[in-house]
Amino acid sequence: MNKNTVIPDLSNLWMPFTANRAFKHDPRLIVGAQGMYYTSIDGSKILDSTSGLWCVNAGHGRQEIVDALARQSAQLDYAPGFQMGHPNSFRAATAVAQLMPEGLDRIFFTNSGSESVDTALKIALAYHRARGEGQRTRFIGRERGYHGVGFGGISVGGITPNRKAFSGALLPSVDHLRHTHDLSHNAFSHGQPAWGAHLADELEELVSLHDASTIAAVIVEPMAGSAGVLIPPLGYLERLRAITEKHGILLIFDEVITGFGRLGAATASEFFQVTPDIITLAKGISNAAVPCGAVAVRRSVHDAIIESVDTGIELFHGYTYSGHPLATAAVLATLDIYRREDLFARAAVMAPVLEKAAHRLQDARHVVDVRNLGLVAGIELEPRPGAPGARTAEAFKRCFDSGVLLRYTGDTIAVSPPLIVEEDQIEQLFSIIAEVLDGID
Repeated sequence: MNKNTVIPDLSNLWMPFTANRAFKHDPRLIVGAQGMYYTSIDGSKILDSTSGLWCVNAGHGRQEIVDALARQSAQLDYAPGFQMGHPNSFRAATAVAQLMPEGLDRIFFTNSGSESVDTALKIALAYHRARGEGQRTRFIGRERGYHGVGFGGISVGGITPNRKAFSGALLPSVDHLRHTHDLSHNAFSHGQPAWGAHLADELEELVSLHDASTIAAVIVEPMAGSAGVLIPPLGYLERLRAITEKHGILLIFDEVITGFGRLGAATASEFFQVTPDIITLAKGISNAAVPCGAVAVRRSVHDAIIESVDTGIELFHGYTYSGHPLATAAVLATLDIYRREDLFARAAVMAPVLEKAAHRLQDARHVVDVRNLGLVAGIELEPRPGAPGARTAEAFKRCFDSGVLLRYTGDTIAVSPPLIVEEDQIEQLFSIIAEVLDGID
Protein backbone atom coordinates (compact mmCIF):
# COMPACT_ATOMS: atom_id res chain seq x y z
CA MET A 1 0.00 0.00 0.00
CA ASN A 2 1.21 3.49 -0.84
CA LYS A 3 2.87 5.08 2.19
CA ASN A 4 0.83 8.26 1.61
CA THR A 5 -2.50 6.42 1.72
CA VAL A 6 -4.68 7.59 4.61
CA ILE A 7 -6.29 4.66 6.43
CA PRO A 8 -9.28 5.44 8.67
CA ASP A 9 -9.53 4.23 12.25
CA LEU A 10 -10.39 0.53 11.91
CA SER A 11 -10.92 -0.28 15.58
CA ASN A 12 -14.63 0.41 16.02
CA LEU A 13 -16.11 -1.69 13.22
CA TRP A 14 -16.77 -5.36 13.98
CA MET A 15 -16.62 -6.80 10.48
CA PRO A 16 -18.94 -9.64 9.36
CA PHE A 17 -17.56 -13.04 8.29
CA THR A 18 -14.03 -11.63 8.59
CA ALA A 19 -10.86 -12.52 10.45
CA ASN A 20 -10.93 -9.09 12.10
CA ARG A 21 -7.45 -9.12 13.64
CA ALA A 22 -5.80 -10.27 10.42
CA PHE A 23 -7.71 -7.79 8.28
CA LYS A 24 -6.95 -4.81 10.48
CA HIS A 25 -3.27 -5.75 10.41
CA ASP A 26 -3.32 -5.79 6.59
CA PRO A 27 -6.51 -4.07 5.36
CA ARG A 28 -7.98 -4.18 1.86
CA LEU A 29 -10.13 -1.07 1.40
CA ILE A 30 -12.31 -0.25 -1.60
CA VAL A 31 -13.14 3.38 -2.42
CA GLY A 32 -14.78 3.19 -5.86
CA ALA A 33 -16.35 0.93 -8.46
CA GLN A 34 -17.27 1.17 -12.12
CA GLY A 35 -18.24 -1.49 -14.60
CA MET A 36 -16.15 -4.59 -13.98
CA TYR A 37 -13.64 -2.95 -11.64
CA TYR A 38 -13.22 -1.82 -8.07
CA THR A 39 -10.77 0.90 -7.09
CA SER A 40 -8.73 0.24 -3.97
CA ILE A 41 -7.74 2.97 -1.55
CA ASP A 42 -4.29 3.23 -3.16
CA GLY A 43 -5.83 3.77 -6.61
CA SER A 44 -5.31 0.26 -7.96
CA LYS A 45 -7.92 -1.25 -10.28
CA ILE A 46 -9.28 -4.61 -9.08
CA LEU A 47 -11.16 -6.85 -11.52
CA ASP A 48 -14.34 -7.99 -9.79
CA SER A 49 -14.66 -11.70 -10.53
CA THR A 50 -17.34 -12.26 -7.87
CA SER A 51 -19.99 -9.61 -8.61
CA GLY A 52 -19.22 -8.17 -5.19
CA LEU A 53 -20.80 -10.97 -3.17
CA TRP A 54 -22.68 -12.68 -6.03
CA CYS A 55 -24.91 -9.60 -6.29
CA VAL A 56 -23.73 -6.87 -8.71
CA ASN A 57 -24.96 -8.74 -11.77
CA ALA A 58 -25.24 -5.71 -14.08
CA GLY A 59 -21.83 -4.31 -13.17
CA HIS A 60 -20.92 -1.41 -10.92
CA GLY A 61 -21.97 2.22 -11.04
CA ARG A 62 -24.95 1.88 -13.38
CA GLN A 63 -26.14 5.42 -14.02
CA GLU A 64 -29.74 4.34 -14.54
CA ILE A 65 -29.87 3.02 -10.98
CA VAL A 66 -28.06 6.06 -9.58
CA ASP A 67 -30.59 8.37 -11.25
CA ALA A 68 -33.57 6.30 -10.11
CA LEU A 69 -32.36 6.41 -6.50
CA ALA A 70 -31.79 10.17 -6.64
CA ARG A 71 -35.27 10.82 -8.05
CA GLN A 72 -36.93 8.52 -5.54
CA SER A 73 -35.04 9.94 -2.57
CA ALA A 74 -36.08 13.46 -3.49
CA GLN A 75 -39.72 12.51 -4.02
CA LEU A 76 -40.41 9.91 -1.33
CA ASP A 77 -37.66 8.76 1.01
CA TYR A 78 -39.79 6.37 3.06
CA ALA A 79 -43.34 5.12 3.32
CA PRO A 80 -44.69 2.53 5.78
CA GLY A 81 -45.62 -0.78 4.25
CA PHE A 82 -48.12 -1.75 6.96
CA GLN A 83 -51.74 -0.98 6.06
CA MET A 84 -50.61 1.36 3.26
CA GLY A 85 -48.25 1.37 0.34
CA HIS A 86 -46.58 3.37 -2.41
CA PRO A 87 -46.94 2.78 -6.17
CA ASN A 88 -43.41 1.51 -6.81
CA SER A 89 -43.74 -1.39 -4.39
CA PHE A 90 -46.62 -2.73 -6.50
CA ARG A 91 -44.83 -1.99 -9.77
CA ALA A 92 -41.68 -3.72 -8.54
CA ALA A 93 -43.67 -6.78 -7.42
CA THR A 94 -45.22 -7.01 -10.88
CA ALA A 95 -41.81 -6.69 -12.54
CA VAL A 96 -40.35 -9.46 -10.36
CA ALA A 97 -43.38 -11.70 -10.88
CA GLN A 98 -43.00 -11.44 -14.65
CA LEU A 99 -39.57 -13.09 -14.38
CA MET A 100 -40.68 -15.94 -12.14
CA PRO A 101 -41.86 -19.39 -13.26
CA GLU A 102 -45.52 -19.58 -14.17
CA GLY A 103 -47.74 -19.49 -11.10
CA LEU A 104 -45.17 -18.01 -8.69
CA ASP A 105 -46.55 -14.51 -9.02
CA ARG A 106 -47.16 -13.40 -5.44
CA ILE A 107 -44.18 -11.37 -4.19
CA PHE A 108 -43.31 -10.53 -0.57
CA PHE A 109 -40.47 -7.99 -0.21
CA THR A 110 -37.72 -8.32 2.38
CA ASN A 111 -34.31 -6.67 2.84
CA SER A 112 -31.90 -9.58 2.42
CA GLY A 113 -31.55 -13.22 1.55
CA SER A 114 -31.56 -14.14 5.23
CA GLU A 115 -34.89 -12.41 5.70
CA SER A 116 -36.24 -14.02 2.54
CA VAL A 117 -35.45 -17.47 3.89
CA ASP A 118 -37.06 -16.86 7.27
CA THR A 119 -40.08 -15.39 5.48
CA ALA A 120 -40.36 -18.45 3.24
CA LEU A 121 -40.23 -20.79 6.23
CA LYS A 122 -42.99 -18.82 7.95
CA ILE A 123 -45.11 -18.86 4.80
CA ALA A 124 -44.72 -22.64 4.61
CA LEU A 125 -45.93 -23.05 8.19
CA ALA A 126 -48.80 -20.63 7.66
CA TYR A 127 -49.87 -22.45 4.50
CA HIS A 128 -50.18 -25.83 6.17
CA ARG A 129 -51.93 -24.32 9.17
CA ALA A 130 -54.41 -22.57 6.88
CA ARG A 131 -55.22 -25.95 5.29
CA GLY A 132 -55.82 -27.62 8.63
CA GLU A 133 -52.44 -29.37 8.76
CA GLY A 134 -50.80 -27.36 11.49
CA GLN A 135 -48.84 -30.43 12.60
CA ARG A 136 -46.57 -29.95 9.58
CA THR A 137 -43.79 -28.05 11.34
CA ARG A 138 -40.65 -29.92 10.29
CA PHE A 139 -38.17 -28.60 7.72
CA ILE A 140 -35.65 -30.55 5.68
CA GLY A 141 -32.49 -28.75 4.60
CA ARG A 142 -29.25 -30.11 3.20
CA GLU A 143 -25.68 -30.55 4.39
CA ARG A 144 -23.42 -27.71 3.23
CA GLY A 145 -26.49 -25.63 2.46
CA TYR A 146 -26.34 -21.90 3.08
CA HIS A 147 -29.58 -20.07 3.77
CA GLY A 148 -28.42 -16.90 5.45
CA VAL A 149 -27.78 -16.09 9.08
CA GLY A 150 -31.20 -15.81 10.71
CA PHE A 151 -31.98 -18.55 13.21
CA GLY A 152 -34.31 -20.15 10.69
CA GLY A 153 -31.70 -19.98 7.96
CA ILE A 154 -28.86 -21.46 9.98
CA SER A 155 -31.21 -24.15 11.30
CA VAL A 156 -32.03 -25.44 7.82
CA GLY A 157 -28.52 -24.62 6.61
CA GLY A 158 -25.74 -27.14 6.82
CA ILE A 159 -22.44 -25.27 7.09
CA THR A 160 -20.94 -26.38 10.39
CA PRO A 161 -19.01 -23.21 11.40
CA ASN A 162 -22.17 -21.13 10.90
CA ARG A 163 -24.13 -23.39 13.23
CA LYS A 164 -21.90 -24.60 16.03
CA ALA A 165 -21.78 -21.43 18.16
CA PHE A 166 -25.59 -21.25 18.13
CA SER A 167 -26.48 -24.95 18.13
CA GLY A 168 -28.40 -24.82 21.37
CA ALA A 169 -30.85 -22.24 20.05
CA LEU A 170 -31.68 -23.54 16.56
CA LEU A 171 -35.11 -24.64 15.38
CA PRO A 172 -35.82 -28.07 16.89
CA SER A 173 -37.68 -29.85 14.08
CA VAL A 174 -35.11 -29.86 11.30
CA ASP A 175 -33.32 -32.63 9.45
CA HIS A 176 -30.86 -32.61 6.56
CA LEU A 177 -30.25 -34.43 3.32
CA ARG A 178 -26.73 -35.38 2.33
CA HIS A 179 -24.98 -32.96 0.00
CA THR A 180 -24.24 -34.08 -3.56
CA HIS A 181 -20.53 -33.33 -3.88
CA ASP A 182 -18.20 -36.35 -4.13
CA LEU A 183 -14.83 -35.97 -5.85
CA SER A 184 -14.53 -39.72 -6.32
CA HIS A 185 -17.51 -39.56 -8.69
CA ASN A 186 -17.94 -36.03 -10.05
CA ALA A 187 -14.55 -34.30 -10.10
CA PHE A 188 -13.87 -32.02 -13.08
CA SER A 189 -17.48 -32.07 -14.27
CA HIS A 190 -18.46 -29.74 -17.07
CA GLY A 191 -21.90 -28.49 -16.05
CA GLN A 192 -24.12 -30.92 -14.16
CA PRO A 193 -22.38 -34.12 -13.09
CA ALA A 194 -23.86 -37.41 -14.27
CA TRP A 195 -23.53 -39.05 -10.84
CA GLY A 196 -25.64 -38.30 -7.80
CA ALA A 197 -29.33 -38.07 -8.71
CA HIS A 198 -30.04 -41.02 -6.44
CA LEU A 199 -29.10 -38.92 -3.41
CA ALA A 200 -32.47 -37.18 -3.72
CA ASP A 201 -34.11 -40.49 -2.85
CA GLU A 202 -32.82 -40.06 0.70
CA LEU A 203 -35.73 -37.68 1.12
CA GLU A 204 -38.00 -40.74 1.04
CA GLU A 205 -36.02 -42.16 3.97
CA LEU A 206 -36.51 -38.95 5.96
CA VAL A 207 -40.21 -39.03 5.11
CA SER A 208 -40.39 -42.58 6.46
CA LEU A 209 -38.48 -41.58 9.58
CA HIS A 210 -40.52 -38.50 10.45
CA ASP A 211 -43.81 -39.21 8.60
CA ALA A 212 -44.82 -36.94 5.73
CA SER A 213 -47.65 -35.47 7.79
CA THR A 214 -45.09 -33.68 10.00
CA ILE A 215 -42.98 -32.12 7.22
CA ALA A 216 -43.77 -28.59 6.06
CA ALA A 217 -41.07 -27.96 3.45
CA VAL A 218 -37.80 -28.98 1.89
CA ILE A 219 -35.38 -26.12 1.19
CA VAL A 220 -32.33 -26.37 -1.07
CA GLU A 221 -30.20 -24.15 -3.23
CA PRO A 222 -30.60 -25.35 -6.84
CA MET A 223 -26.89 -24.62 -7.17
CA ALA A 224 -25.10 -24.10 -3.87
CA GLY A 225 -22.76 -21.11 -4.06
CA SER A 226 -21.53 -20.15 -0.61
CA ALA A 227 -20.67 -23.75 0.30
CA GLY A 228 -18.20 -23.95 -2.57
CA VAL A 229 -20.09 -24.10 -5.90
CA LEU A 230 -21.89 -27.43 -5.64
CA ILE A 231 -23.60 -28.31 -8.93
CA PRO A 232 -26.80 -30.43 -8.82
CA PRO A 233 -26.45 -33.82 -10.54
CA LEU A 234 -28.56 -34.51 -13.60
CA GLY A 235 -32.04 -35.50 -12.45
CA TYR A 236 -31.51 -34.60 -8.79
CA LEU A 237 -33.79 -31.59 -8.60
CA GLU A 238 -36.44 -33.37 -10.63
CA ARG A 239 -36.50 -36.19 -8.09
CA LEU A 240 -36.81 -33.78 -5.18
CA ARG A 241 -39.76 -32.14 -6.90
CA ALA A 242 -41.48 -35.46 -7.54
CA ILE A 243 -41.03 -36.66 -3.95
CA THR A 244 -42.26 -33.43 -2.37
CA GLU A 245 -45.31 -33.35 -4.61
CA LYS A 246 -46.07 -36.97 -3.78
CA HIS A 247 -46.16 -36.23 -0.04
CA GLY A 248 -47.75 -32.78 -0.05
CA ILE A 249 -44.50 -31.12 1.07
CA LEU A 250 -43.63 -27.63 -0.16
CA LEU A 251 -40.39 -27.26 -2.11
CA ILE A 252 -38.42 -24.06 -1.54
CA PHE A 253 -35.59 -23.07 -3.86
CA ASP A 254 -33.14 -20.63 -2.32
CA GLU A 255 -32.23 -18.57 -5.39
CA VAL A 256 -30.58 -15.67 -3.60
CA ILE A 257 -27.46 -16.40 -5.69
CA THR A 258 -28.92 -18.05 -8.79
CA GLY A 259 -31.73 -15.57 -9.37
CA PHE A 260 -31.45 -12.86 -12.03
CA GLY A 261 -29.19 -14.31 -14.65
CA ARG A 262 -26.40 -16.15 -12.90
CA LEU A 263 -27.05 -19.37 -14.85
CA GLY A 264 -28.13 -17.68 -18.07
CA ALA A 265 -31.84 -17.55 -17.25
CA ALA A 266 -34.02 -15.42 -15.00
CA THR A 267 -33.98 -18.15 -12.35
CA ALA A 268 -32.36 -21.51 -11.79
CA SER A 269 -35.91 -22.88 -11.76
CA GLU A 270 -36.24 -21.78 -15.37
CA PHE A 271 -32.77 -23.03 -16.24
CA PHE A 272 -33.39 -26.51 -14.82
CA GLN A 273 -37.09 -26.55 -15.79
CA VAL A 274 -38.04 -27.52 -12.24
CA THR A 275 -40.64 -25.33 -10.56
CA PRO A 276 -40.76 -25.18 -6.75
CA ASP A 277 -43.56 -23.72 -4.62
CA ILE A 278 -41.53 -20.85 -3.17
CA ILE A 279 -38.40 -19.05 -4.36
CA THR A 280 -36.24 -16.85 -2.15
CA LEU A 281 -34.50 -13.92 -3.85
CA ALA A 282 -32.10 -11.06 -3.04
CA LYS A 283 -28.66 -9.93 -4.29
CA GLY A 284 -29.13 -9.40 -8.04
CA ILE A 285 -32.70 -8.18 -7.60
CA SER A 286 -31.42 -4.62 -7.02
CA ASN A 287 -27.87 -5.03 -8.35
CA ALA A 288 -26.92 -4.56 -4.66
CA ALA A 289 -27.38 -0.79 -5.01
CA VAL A 290 -29.82 -0.93 -2.08
CA PRO A 291 -30.39 -3.93 0.21
CA CYS A 292 -33.44 -5.80 -1.02
CA GLY A 293 -34.85 -9.30 -1.03
CA ALA A 294 -38.08 -10.98 -2.01
CA VAL A 295 -40.02 -14.21 -1.81
CA ALA A 296 -41.92 -15.43 -4.86
CA VAL A 297 -44.82 -17.64 -3.81
CA ARG A 298 -47.08 -19.95 -5.77
CA ARG A 299 -50.47 -18.28 -6.10
CA SER A 300 -52.30 -21.25 -4.59
CA VAL A 301 -50.07 -21.09 -1.48
CA HIS A 302 -50.70 -17.35 -1.15
CA ASP A 303 -54.45 -17.74 -1.66
CA ALA A 304 -54.76 -20.50 0.94
CA ILE A 305 -53.29 -18.18 3.58
CA ILE A 306 -55.22 -15.08 2.50
CA GLU A 307 -58.55 -16.89 2.28
CA SER A 308 -58.16 -18.63 5.65
CA VAL A 309 -58.96 -15.40 7.49
CA ASP A 310 -62.34 -13.70 7.24
CA THR A 311 -61.13 -10.23 8.14
CA GLY A 312 -57.95 -8.51 9.27
CA ILE A 313 -54.28 -9.40 8.87
CA GLU A 314 -53.71 -12.77 7.22
CA LEU A 315 -49.98 -13.19 7.87
CA PHE A 316 -48.45 -11.62 10.98
CA HIS A 317 -45.06 -11.01 9.44
CA GLY A 318 -43.15 -8.19 7.77
CA TYR A 319 -40.32 -5.67 8.08
CA THR A 320 -40.16 -1.92 8.57
CA TYR A 321 -38.31 -1.67 5.26
CA SER A 322 -40.31 -4.21 3.22
CA GLY A 323 -40.77 -2.65 -0.20
CA HIS A 324 -38.74 0.43 0.77
CA PRO A 325 -39.14 3.23 -1.83
CA LEU A 326 -35.41 3.33 -2.59
CA ALA A 327 -35.16 -0.44 -2.82
CA THR A 328 -38.09 -0.76 -5.19
CA ALA A 329 -36.72 2.08 -7.33
CA ALA A 330 -33.46 0.15 -7.57
CA VAL A 331 -35.34 -3.06 -8.42
CA LEU A 332 -37.26 -1.41 -11.25
CA ALA A 333 -34.14 0.21 -12.70
CA THR A 334 -32.13 -3.01 -12.37
CA LEU A 335 -34.71 -5.25 -14.00
CA ASP A 336 -35.03 -2.73 -16.81
CA ILE A 337 -31.27 -2.99 -17.44
CA TYR A 338 -31.46 -6.77 -17.52
CA ARG A 339 -34.27 -6.58 -20.07
CA ARG A 340 -32.86 -3.84 -22.33
CA GLU A 341 -29.37 -5.34 -22.46
CA ASP A 342 -30.61 -8.94 -22.57
CA LEU A 343 -28.08 -9.79 -19.89
CA PHE A 344 -29.50 -13.19 -19.02
CA ALA A 345 -29.01 -14.35 -22.61
CA ARG A 346 -25.58 -12.74 -22.60
CA ALA A 347 -24.64 -14.77 -19.54
CA ALA A 348 -25.66 -17.93 -21.40
CA VAL A 349 -23.39 -16.95 -24.30
CA MET A 350 -20.43 -16.22 -22.02
CA ALA A 351 -20.87 -19.39 -19.94
CA PRO A 352 -18.92 -21.66 -22.34
CA VAL A 353 -16.09 -19.09 -22.42
CA LEU A 354 -15.85 -19.20 -18.64
CA GLU A 355 -16.11 -23.01 -18.65
CA LYS A 356 -13.20 -23.37 -21.09
CA ALA A 357 -10.99 -20.94 -19.18
CA ALA A 358 -11.80 -22.49 -15.80
CA HIS A 359 -11.06 -26.05 -16.86
CA ARG A 360 -7.63 -25.04 -18.13
CA LEU A 361 -6.77 -24.96 -14.41
CA GLN A 362 -7.25 -28.72 -14.20
CA ASP A 363 -3.48 -29.24 -14.27
CA ALA A 364 -2.61 -26.18 -12.18
CA ARG A 365 -0.74 -26.62 -8.94
CA HIS A 366 -2.83 -27.81 -5.95
CA VAL A 367 -6.08 -28.11 -7.99
CA VAL A 368 -8.15 -31.22 -7.22
CA ASP A 369 -11.38 -30.18 -8.95
CA VAL A 370 -12.87 -27.63 -11.31
CA ARG A 371 -16.62 -27.37 -11.67
CA ASN A 372 -18.84 -24.89 -13.44
CA LEU A 373 -22.38 -23.94 -14.37
CA GLY A 374 -23.54 -20.77 -16.10
CA LEU A 375 -21.34 -17.85 -15.10
CA VAL A 376 -20.03 -19.66 -12.03
CA ALA A 377 -16.91 -21.73 -11.50
CA GLY A 378 -15.42 -23.42 -8.46
CA ILE A 379 -11.74 -24.35 -8.20
CA GLU A 380 -11.12 -26.71 -5.32
CA LEU A 381 -7.61 -26.93 -3.91
CA GLU A 382 -5.96 -29.68 -1.93
CA PRO A 383 -5.88 -28.42 1.67
CA ARG A 384 -2.63 -27.93 3.50
CA PRO A 385 -2.11 -30.68 6.06
CA GLY A 386 -3.67 -29.55 9.31
CA ALA A 387 -4.66 -26.16 7.87
CA PRO A 388 -7.86 -26.40 5.84
CA GLY A 389 -8.68 -23.17 4.03
CA ALA A 390 -5.23 -21.66 4.50
CA ARG A 391 -4.18 -22.18 0.87
CA THR A 392 -7.31 -20.52 -0.56
CA ALA A 393 -6.98 -17.66 1.92
CA GLU A 394 -3.47 -17.01 0.69
CA ALA A 395 -4.63 -17.25 -2.93
CA PHE A 396 -7.35 -14.68 -2.21
CA LYS A 397 -4.83 -12.18 -0.81
CA ARG A 398 -2.31 -12.70 -3.59
CA CYS A 399 -4.95 -12.40 -6.31
CA PHE A 400 -6.18 -9.14 -4.78
CA ASP A 401 -2.64 -7.79 -4.79
CA SER A 402 -2.39 -8.87 -8.46
CA GLY A 403 -5.59 -7.02 -9.39
CA VAL A 404 -8.35 -9.65 -9.14
CA LEU A 405 -11.01 -10.00 -6.45
CA LEU A 406 -12.18 -13.57 -5.98
CA ARG A 407 -14.12 -15.34 -3.27
CA TYR A 408 -13.13 -18.41 -1.32
CA THR A 409 -14.94 -20.73 1.02
CA GLY A 410 -13.14 -23.59 2.71
CA ASP A 411 -10.72 -24.93 0.10
CA THR A 412 -12.69 -23.73 -2.91
CA ILE A 413 -12.14 -20.57 -4.94
CA ALA A 414 -15.40 -19.24 -6.38
CA VAL A 415 -15.67 -17.14 -9.54
CA SER A 416 -18.95 -15.44 -10.49
CA PRO A 417 -18.33 -12.26 -12.51
CA PRO A 418 -20.94 -9.67 -13.43
CA LEU A 419 -23.01 -10.59 -16.46
CA ILE A 420 -21.30 -7.83 -18.44
CA VAL A 421 -17.91 -9.58 -18.27
CA GLU A 422 -15.87 -9.66 -21.49
CA GLU A 423 -13.89 -12.60 -22.85
CA ASP A 424 -10.52 -10.91 -22.26
CA GLN A 425 -11.46 -10.26 -18.63
CA ILE A 426 -12.28 -13.95 -18.15
CA GLU A 427 -8.89 -14.84 -19.61
CA GLN A 428 -7.19 -12.29 -17.36
CA LEU A 429 -8.72 -13.52 -14.13
CA PHE A 430 -8.00 -17.21 -14.73
CA SER A 431 -4.46 -16.44 -15.87
CA ILE A 432 -3.83 -14.57 -12.63
CA ILE A 433 -5.32 -17.42 -10.59
CA ALA A 434 -2.98 -19.86 -12.35
CA GLU A 435 0.04 -17.65 -11.71
CA VAL A 436 -0.87 -17.21 -8.06
CA LEU A 437 -1.41 -20.95 -7.50
CA ASP A 438 1.95 -21.67 -9.08
CA GLY A 439 3.63 -19.48 -6.46
CA ILE A 440 1.86 -20.90 -3.41
CA ASP A 441 3.19 -23.82 -1.38
